[in-house]
Amino acid sequence: MRLLIVAADPMEFSRWDSLEPVRAKALPPNLDWVRAARLNGHEVLLAANGAGAARAAAAVDAALAVFPADAVLSTGFCGALEPQLAVADVVVATCVAGPDRRRYPALPVSSAAPFHTGPIRSLDHVAQTAEEKRRLHAAGAAAVEMEAAGVAAHAHSRGLPFYCVRTVTDLAGETMANDFNSALRPDGHFDTMIILRNILRHPLARLPELARLRNRCIRASRALGDFLGDCRF
Repeated sequence: MRLLIVAADPMEFSRWDSLEPVRAKALPPNLDWVRAARLNGHEVLLAANGAGAARAAAAVDAALAVFPADAVLSTGFCGALEPQLAVADVVVATCVAGPDRRRYPALPVSSAAPFHTGPIRSLDHVAQTAEEKRRLHAAGAAAVEMEAAGVAAHAHSRGLPFYCVRTVTDLAGETMANDFNSALRPDGHFDTMIILRNILRHPLARLPELARLRNRCIRASRALGDFLGDCRF
């Protein structure tokens, strides 16, 4: 199967030990980051184009122009909404709901490794507070992220099977000390200088959180790569 895999940031792919890089005949232009590889016998194109549904949807369109995918997978990190979800737990979406509440069905996967299932909510911002996560969970979502609705909409519009597999980096009961939304640029990337300036205002709370989040992202990326390297679509 030819599988297009879309994330927000290359770090979400960084610990996938089961990837086998290959030389592609053509790579889509104008994307932030793109690679060709093989994963568990599948021919895959990996694309990371920044945070948000619009950036992810643009990645789908650009990639499909040169890569005739048989299916599309939205992947990367997510925030837990269900209290039982732990850091680096894998969540396989049953459906994805966008900021407009439109719902897109997601296909199941099979794996011998443990994973959770449930609806995933896509937002146009980072869910930073425990209170916002509580409201999203009360509305029926298991996890929250920012790109899957854009990927799902463009996959479904082309009649392509859609999957969504995510790993947890922040927990349902946590409120972030760092304001990542104020640092999110229109190009889908977080402005490092804004984050650093904000850290200097409250270094005792914000600096340890940033270091902890980076360590969690490394764990989550490894868990995601291990899971996808062994799952069946």
